[in-house]
Formats: sequence, C-alpha cells, structure tokens
Amino acid sequence: MHDLETLNKGGYASTTHLKLTCPLPSGLPPAILTLGTTLTHLDLSGTGLSSLPSEFGVSLPNLRILFLSSNNFSTFPSVLSQCPSLEMIAFRSNKMTYIPEGALPIKTLRWLILTDNQISTLPEDLGKCEKLEKCMLAGNQLSSLPASMVSNKNLALLRLSANRFETLPEWLFELPKLAFLSFAGNPCVEKQTRAATAKAGTRFDLERIEWKNLEVQETLGEGASGVISRGLWKQSAEYAEEVAIKVFKGGVTSDGTPRDEMAAVLAAGFHEGLITVLGRVVGHPDEEVVEGAAAAAAAAAEEGEEEEKKKEKKKSFQGGIVMQLIPEYYAALGLPPSFDTCSRDCFPEEASLSAAEALGMLTGIAGAAAHLHQRGIAHGDLYAHNILASKADRHALLGDFGAATIYGTEEEVYAGMEKLEVLAFAHLLEDVLGLIRREKEKKKSTQTPEAETAVVVAADAAPSPAFRDSSELTQEEEEAIVQGLEKLQKQCADPQVNSRPSFEDIAVELEDLVGFRGMMRIPIPNLN
Repeated sequence: MHDLETLNKGGYASTTHLKLTCPLPSGLPPAILTLGTTLTHLDLSGTGLSSLPSEFGVSLPNLRILFLSSNNFSTFPSVLSQCPSLEMIAFRSNKMTYIPEGALPIKTLRWLILTDNQISTLPEDLGKCEKLEKCMLAGNQLSSLPASMVSNKNLALLRLSANRFETLPEWLFELPKLAFLSFAGNPCVEKQTRAATAKAGTRFDLERIEWKNLEVQETLGEGASGVISRGLWKQSAEYAEEVAIKVFKGGVTSDGTPRDEMAAVLAAGFHEGLITVLGRVVGHPDEEVVEGAAAAAAAAAEEGEEEEKKKEKKKSFQGGIVMQLIPEYYAALGLPPSFDTCSRDCFPEEASLSAAEALGMLTGIAGAAAHLHQRGIAHGDLYAHNILASKADRHALLGDFGAATIYGTEEEVYAGMEKLEVLAFAHLLEDVLGLIRREKEKKKSTQTPEAETAVVVAADAAPSPAFRDSSELTQEEEEAIVQGLEKLQKQCADPQVNSRPSFEDIAVELEDLVGFRGMMRIPIPNLN
C-alpha cells in the first residue's frame, strides 16, 4: 500500500508496483506518469477514477498489469491500446457500457477482467488478441460474442455467466485451448437449471435442516460467494454431528452468482470424489428479502439506517447448505494461478507425490467429473487448487462449484462441453506428473547405495497388489504408472476437441492402472 503524499514528493521514483486506495477526485496523479522507467504493476481500484490522460500509454511503456476495478469508467479508455507491454487489465464493477474498437492492446493482452458491468456488445478487435488466455465477462448484458473470437486460439478460460445469452456459438466448443468455460445464469440454460434444481429438491438423501438446529463455530474459509464455517448439527438432544456450513451471499462473482453455485452443488448429488452435501438450510434469519425499491426506502425512513443495513444483509443472503466436515489432514493439491502463469496452477516448491498417491487421487477426480457430466453439469474450474487431497488415503475431493454450469444432457450444441473440461484434466495430469518427478528426485537425493541395490532386486519381483505402500512399488510398476499417465495426458490434450476421451473413458483407463474399481475411502453418511 502506498500513499499519495509520498508519491507526489517523488518517494516512489524507482518502484515497480504502486497501489493507491485513497479517493482521486482530480483524476490520475501526474506523478504516476513519471514512473515509466520502472512501473510494471499499477492498482488504482476504488479511487473513483473515470478517465485516463491521453499520455498514459506512452508514459508507462513497461506497465504489464493494471487494476482499475470499482471505479466510474463508463467507457473503456482507448488510450490503453498505446500501452506496449500491457498484459492484464481489470475493470471489474465500473458500470461500464462501451468498449470502442481499437481500444484494446491487441498485441500483448493475455488477461481481461470486465466482470460486473453493463456491457452489451464486445469489439471485433477482441478476436485479434492472439495472446488472450483469460477473459472474465460474467455479470454483463451480453447476448452474443464477436465472430472474430474464433481466432482466439490461445483462450483457456472464459466466464460468461449471468449474461443474456439465448444460445452459444458452436465454434466456442471447438477452441483448441479452452479448458475452463462457465455460462450459468443465462437464458440458454435456464430450463436445465430449473429442472435440475427441482429434481434436487426431491432427493431422499437431502435433508431440510433448520438454522436453529445449527451451531456455527469458527470460520474455515471465505470467498466471493460465501462463508464456510465449522459447526454442529444438533439432530436431537443427545446427538450432534460435526459439519461444515456454507452460507451463500452477495451478487456476481468473477465466476458467476452464488445462487447458481448452490444450484449446481445440490444438483451434483453424491459421489465419493465430491464433498457430500447433507442438507439445505431453511429458516435462516436473513432468508426473507425486502422486495422493491419503494419498500426499501420506506423501511429506511421508518426504521433508520441500522435497520436498512439489516435489510441489505438479507438481500445478500443466497441460501445455505450443510456438508460433511473434511478431516484437517486434507489440503489443497495446488495453489491458484499467478499473474505470470495466468490460467495454470502453481505449486509449492516442496510439493511432491508418489506415483501411487497421484494415481489414487486422479482416479477419484476423473470419476467425480464423469458423474457430473452424466448429469449435465460442468465444474468449470477443474484445477488442483480446487481439489482437497489426502496423501495418506490417496484420495481427493473436488470442491468449489463457483464456476459450475448446469447445461443439461439434451441440447446438442453443448455436447462438446465435456471434451473442453477434459483439457482441464489434461492440465491436471501434466501438473501431477511434475509432482511425481519431484518425488523421484527427492528419493534419488536421499537414497543410499544399499537402497539402490534393493530397488534393482525388487524390480525383478512379481507384480504387487495396487495401493500398498508406495515405497514397496518396484521401479517397473512406478514407470508403468507414469507411462500410462503420460499417454492419457496426450489423449486428453488433443487439439482436436472431439478426439479427446470422455471422463468415463478416462476413469476406466485410470482404474485399469490402479487395478480396482469404485473403492470408497472416507466415511459415507447413511442415506437410507
């Protein structure tokens, strides 16, 4: 965090990163334009800016990342096309309505964030952005995409949720690198979402859990779509079960809306590779919503500002669910993408997996993905950082349905949706193979000559049962697993989208490598 006074006095002359949060009623401080030789990252979100000076681009030739979210830009500033190094642009929540042709830095743009605006059309220039990899457009008024976007061959992630699409172009499902797509909350999937939600409401295994029977304890995690807390579900005077409670809140996120996320979670049903939903919360104190601006204004006048804040809180409540509490030894398999990796996950330097651990986790995730697509649900965010994994149990759980789309099983135009997500699994396979290589390097660096001899002898032994301790696997067995995963990764990454295997086929391939099918790994609630 930086301050305006120090900036104006020349105190940040050699800085590479600058972030101001104070109001800037007079516009962009001229002192920022003097930082051109070093400045690469500029964040002026929430400062009230509505325009940029004409010399902005030429004055900041090294600027790579620009955040201007939560400001007052109604029009995308054309001056940004003059920024020769600009790779990432964020204009979230600006009430923006218009992007002129020629406004985008088409030669350098990799990551564009326009979430939660009022944009109804996109410029044809977007298709000229050959390096565009990540495009966030949720929460706008779009009903079509520029035909030129068929040329965005490097596009890996696209968010279209909460817009006005009646249909999506067929070429979208043929883009060779598109792996993460979401379009929930659009008219084109309204029927499918409504049907899946109604079906979920009749699930015999899904309880209606009264809020008064829940005891909320410490917060386990908080994201744009809600808060997850540890808690107790008091099922009787004598018995209470430890659970996780998620309360959905707020409006549009970068992936979509909390309401659509909850619909997908409930429609997903049960699978050993998914976090089990035990019930839906009813009777929450914020469940009632004040309807209409007149009613809200009357409430504010009669009940005062504090009461109006309570009403606003009620409006933000989007529902709640109760889930199984995941053991603490489960941890995220990866870290979210960085500015540099853009659409690919990061991993701690010390992270590694044995071949057996990796195979067990991948088998479960592939099975979970197959289960979802059989129900016409795309996860939309199949990343390692959304997977909770236990190395000890060789088991993984796919979570975070914020980008999920219920696309149904009847619309032919969405038939390619599964094959797009298979590419996301290919990326996961590639990342996991990297973790296996790390594990092998660790073993080599700590192995004694005696141990090396023992491994050579073991390689001649008879094949062992799958999933015994990984240290007992022979070199031949480990190499067979790695070769099998490498072959599968290439198949899943086929640039011809229709040539990729289905998740059902992937699960079968992995199960054949494992040597078993359908093994349950964590306690499953009694649903009878």
